[in-house]
Amino acid sequence: MSEVLELPVHSIAHSRAGDKGNVSNVSLITYNKNGWENIKVNATESKVLEIFKHLGATNVTRYELPNLMALNFVIENALGGGVNSSLRLDRHGKTLSSYLLYHLKLKVSLDMLPDNSPYRVQFKRGSNYD
Repeated sequence: MSEVLELPVHSIAHSRAGDKGNVSNVSLITYNKNGWENIKVNATESKVLEIFKHLGATNVTRYELPNLMALNFVIENALGGGVNSSLRLDRHGKTLSSYLLYHLKLKVSLDMLPDNSPYRVQFKRGSNYD
């Protein structure tokens, strides 16, 4: 069995975010098929809700886009009322994609990383990301 380390999901995916009213739309798009198989199983609605609960998020719905090797999360009530009523600096919630990429930690194997990933060094050291 190959070595597995717990890393932020940005090690195997990138993200985009959008908004409609008080609803944020955050995607995770993996770099390869092995990463896709990981997030498909481990990037759950409950984990994403827990990450954004402090912002007032009340519900998360997950949609799979297998042809794109991507997940789309619709996060309700995460934008402080929406762009016209929110007092937050990021009223559109564009930074929520970066927040998810860092705070969602998954068990990752070397074959899930893109070839140019700096995380490949972690596997040589055998240490988790801090």
